[in-house]
Amino acid sequence: MNELAPLIADLALILICAGIMTLVFKKLKQPLVLGYIVAGFIASPHFSLTPSVMDAASIHVWSDIGVIFLLFALGLEFSFKKIVKVGGPAIIAALTIIFGMIALGFTVGSAFGWSKMDALFLGGMICMSSTTIIYKALEDLGLAKKKFAGLVMSILILEDILAVVLMVVLSTVAVSSNFEGGELVGSILKLVFFLILWLLVGIYLIPLILRKTRSLMNDETLLVVSLGLCFMMVVIAAKTGFSAAFGAFIMGSILSETLEAEHIEHLVKPVKDLFGAIFFVSVGMMVDPAMIAQYWLPILVITITVILGQAFFATAGVLLSGQPLKTALQCGFSLTQIGEFSFIIASLGVTLGVTSHFLYPVVVAVSVITIFLTPYMIRLAEPAYGLLYRHLPEKVRTVLNNYAEASEPRSGKDSLWKQFLGAVIRNVIIYSILCIAVCIIGFSVLLPLAEKWIPGIWAHVAAAAVILSAMAPFLRALMIKMNKSEEFYALWEENKANRAPLIASVVIRFLLASSFVFYVLARLFHISVLLILLLVVGIVVFLLFSRWTKQYSHRIEQTFMTNLNSREKRAEYLGEKKPEYASRLLDKDLHLTTFDIPAEVEWAGKELRELNFGQHYGVHVVSILRGAKRINIPKATDRIFPHDRIQVIGTDSGLEAFGKAMEASEQALPENFAGEGEMILRRLAIGSTSPFIGRNLLESGIRNRYHCLVAGIEKPDGALHVPNATLPLEDGDVVWIVGERKDIEALMAV
Repeated sequence: MNELAPLIADLALILICAGIMTLVFKKLKQPLVLGYIVAGFIASPHFSLTPSVMDAASIHVWSDIGVIFLLFALGLEFSFKKIVKVGGPAIIAALTIIFGMIALGFTVGSAFGWSKMDALFLGGMICMSSTTIIYKALEDLGLAKKKFAGLVMSILILEDILAVVLMVVLSTVAVSSNFEGGELVGSILKLVFFLILWLLVGIYLIPLILRKTRSLMNDETLLVVSLGLCFMMVVIAAKTGFSAAFGAFIMGSILSETLEAEHIEHLVKPVKDLFGAIFFVSVGMMVDPAMIAQYWLPILVITITVILGQAFFATAGVLLSGQPLKTALQCGFSLTQIGEFSFIIASLGVTLGVTSHFLYPVVVAVSVITIFLTPYMIRLAEPAYGLLYRHLPEKVRTVLNNYAEASEPRSGKDSLWKQFLGAVIRNVIIYSILCIAVCIIGFSVLLPLAEKWIPGIWAHVAAAAVILSAMAPFLRALMIKMNKSEEFYALWEENKANRAPLIASVVIRFLLASSFVFYVLARLFHISVLLILLLVVGIVVFLLFSRWTKQYSHRIEQTFMTNLNSREKRAEYLGEKKPEYASRLLDKDLHLTTFDIPAEVEWAGKELRELNFGQHYGVHVVSILRGAKRINIPKATDRIFPHDRIQVIGTDSGLEAFGKAMEASEQALPENFAGEGEMILRRLAIGSTSPFIGRNLLESGIRNRYHCLVAGIEKPDGALHVPNATLPLEDGDVVWIVGERKDIEALMAV
């Protein structure tokens, strides 16, 4: 028991200091992470007025566990599908910031005469902004719903995932102690291979396991199972040469796609908060006032570098992505600080023993200063924009405006090729990685067992049968998938010149699949190449026409896609996610927004035809959400009652006027309601032979007879008009219609 006493005493001191400082910083309305750092300084030997931590080694281990929980919790909040949704502007901006700041940090470190490792890790520490600090600052300033704030949060999402990748790269460079490009590229390829493999296998298996054991799970067992999976992946990542934090992040990302993700996140949060606090306190323990006084000049220079560098590269990246100058400056000024990941990367350098002792406290001091300055920098964005815009030459303004307009998304002629090739490349990468993984397991695990228990050539025959059977569904998908897709047929019929590259894409995938089969047979059997080629042809033909392989492949893919989309589908069903067509409305400056109907609003209890929102505000009610009931495309006689939630389509100005008139705050993401009925958006072209030509909307019966809503009427000149029920439809009009799929299909068939 005496051996535990120092650790228990240290933990008591840390938590008491942390508790007091969190209360103080909460009162001062400052980020809690700064309170933890101050608590660490108070508990450290550098502060002589209070007792000091005695067993620093044990605290360091606990802080490592804190990093694992922080990354696990980050993974639970993260979905790889978010990368697709954030779009090109966020990707371009995030990459510009990271590469620019790494280069700038390396340059500054080298200018001070620091070692290459110190300079490189400095670049890594100053290239990541703090998600929690920025979100809190934007929320406190009332800017969280602004357009630029959404782009800032998208950039931070990408920075979080790229920070994990950066940690792996820095670990590789630190271990190899050199900057050889070939080895670094090999490490990155290894990272990508294992990242995709673990995600594919994890998303396929773990939701199945949780689904089968759901009846046995209570809060205690779910927490234990989740943390067990987390530390299992930590061990696997460490065994394959990656950091423990990377493994924790991957398992968190896998669990984030399960239906239990929110529940797990809720259960893990107290554990994460406890160990995360210990980690940040351990960061504060590294702060040495004497060292800060000694290195005041590097601290000042690096602080200025972070503020100016982040502002410049973020603004440049957002401008490069095609955003207006004002949005770019607002994003740039919002990202001018470093936070949690800076400490984690600094801790990584200390753990690996590749950074100097002064770098950690220097970066902590820079972080504290820049975090304090964050709200002031955000406020400075608009004055800075006004000043810069007034002094910009007219030619520069014109170039920036034209570039922003030219960067707006347009439906290009090559969109079909882009979709087809993107899907083909994605499938080739995924199924090739799965085939490689099967080969690795087969030759490293299965073959030695077969040679041990099965005599002679039959061991190789058995191994070949098992390996090829395991690869069969992936090989078939590699060859067949996308060959019967809509894009393939559309490109085939669109132009005869498309047929040669389409055939080439099929042949290349057939050859790739055949090469996997050839490799397995050639490695297991020492026979003539001609005989192996004949066997390859026979196996490939069997895979193409085998009903078992086809069913097996489809079943695996269907299970994977169900697991991948289960959380998203549930969110759509519960109304926690906007329907798919909402994003398409943005191209025509239409938006889908949800409003809560307060009890005191004068509209409550009235029929929609009395309210006539379309005439007064130019908006239309798509759905009424009333408890467990959902009314899609409500009739004119349907009423709005207190506490209903209504989904409304309209332009920005229309929705703003509607919201003000209702005297209630807008709620972008509804909660706790259920409904069914998939809503889609379609374009109905009015031609000379259309049965609706010459009729107005009332006579057409689009709403009353077909139960569909006309969201807008697009004229031949491209202008979008608010629907007028009394004006006749003309030749060349395009009617934008929203409704349930069956109703839309019935209308389109007329």
